[in-house]
Amino acid sequence: MVVKHSINCLLASAVLAGGVAFAGPAAAGPQGLYSVDELMDADVYLNGDAEKEIGEVEDILLNDEMGLQALVIQIGGFLDMGGKEVVVKRGAFTVSTEKGQSLHEVEYDVHVDMTEEELEALPEYTDDWWKRATNAAAKAWKHTTKAASSAWESTKSATSDVLTEVGNALESAGQRMDDGN
Repeated sequence: MVVKHSINCLLASAVLAGGVAFAGPAAAGPQGLYSVDELMDADVYLNGDAEKEIGEVEDILLNDEMGLQALVIQIGGFLDMGGKEVVVKRGAFTVSTEKGQSLHEVEYDVHVDMTEEELEALPEYTDDWWKRATNAAAKAWKHTTKAASSAWESTKSATSDVLTEVGNALESAGQRMDDGN
């Protein structure tokens, strides 16, 4: 139980730090802290039709920095049978909250910023999708670290060149002053 609580705390922090857009009823205002455990199984709606539930949150995907990367949403089907799970990337949804008096009374609704047709066209959450996504993320990370290293080397070299030029200019000015006395 302690492990599950710790993981939920970590995930709640990750979601908050990951930049997910949260919107709440005007009276409720921002919560400041969100529970991943309570977000799981949240009802999902299209932004244009808040009356028609189109699915529920099945999984929450985090990146290497423990920031929110995407939600996996089960759409279609009946009573959790049939249908499919799709991946909705961060930025394509918002979460609205309704506060309760305790942690377990808080309710979340997810609102997807797309049409039903666009939602149906999203990639299905499968083993093949997982393999492609993790490979792409690993390549992106490798490219980012190479680019950062290259930028650091360029900055270091440019700074060294500037400092050398400033040092030479100061030395030259000092020499001219000595020659003038």
